[in-house]
Amino acid sequence: MQLNLPEKRYYSIGELAKAFDVNASLIRFWDKEFDEINPKKNAKGDRMFRPDDVKTLQLIYHLVKERGFTLEGAKVHLKENKKKSLDKFEIIAKLEGVKRQLLDLKKEL
Repeated sequence: MQLNLPEKRYYSIGELAKAFDVNASLIRFWDKEFDEINPKKNAKGDRMFRPDDVKTLQLIYHLVKERGFTLEGAKVHLKENKKKSLDKFEIIAKLEGVKRQLLDLKKEL
């Protein structure tokens, strides 16, 4: 899943919910369930997610929503393979971007 987010240091839960096309409550739930997500909280207690948190959320979304993992299965997968999974996921996302660009070029021909 390719997100349409601007380059920023922090993202609000609302921005992420809109980008993932899910309810903010799901992002909040994943934040509580997965130790790998560590957003900062401001004085009001609002979660502010860093780009690394967004990458982890993308991986969780991919595992749970696209590949059909259970939450427990996704937790185990992240704990055992986080670095390797993130690397593979980033490569796949970049390749999908290249594919999209090539398809756009093909349409122009």
